[in-house]
Amino acid sequence: MKAIAFTAAATRQWMSLSPAIRSRVNKRLEAFAAGGSSDVKRLKGRLGARLRVGDWRVIFYEEDNRIVVVAIGHRREVYD
Repeated sequence: MKAIAFTAAATRQWMSLSPAIRSRVNKRLEAFAAGGSSDVKRLKGRLGARLRVGDWRVIFYEEDNRIVVVAIGHRREVYD
């Protein structure tokens, strides 16, 4: 299983999510870290990828043996 790390901005976004959304995102993120299978797509024009959890997106990149979360937000706002 890969370790999961958050940037400072992603930590602020994570704390602003409701507990129900946080729980859903956490389950999908841990499942991806454990097995690598989930709804993940590479982003065009940027380094990294996105994990889709309903209408919520987790923007991250993989480094060594860990996943670094850069942003978490609703799909209409996270790509700005």
